[in-house]
Amino acid sequence: MRREQIGEFEELVLMAVAALSGQAYGLSVRTLLADEAGRDASLGAIHATLYRLQDKGHLESSLEGATEKRGGRRKRMFRVTGSGVRALATAREARESLWTLMPGIIRSEVAS
Repeated sequence: MRREQIGEFEELVLMAVAALSGQAYGLSVRTLLADEAGRDASLGAIHATLYRLQDKGHLESSLEGATEKRGGRRKRMFRVTGSGVRALATAREARESLWTLMPGIIRSEVAS
């Protein structure tokens, strides 16, 4: 069985792939993370993370047809697997569990 625990940046990348619903490739993930999470990661860091998540079994990918716009190059599209969904659920449960353990004063400060 593959390891389902993921790091914080892996979690963000995995969530971005899920949010992009079949339109996830390196640049689209990078753009979404910059726009929605305020994370300005290099394209190299995005690609390394996408391939690492694929190696862990959390993502699958396929090559899309070449286009003139891309100079004849093909685009690798990523999608989340069942393992990736479970990894995201595990990460969310851990965060929520820890959040409930924090004293109310900290939670109220963060909320304001």
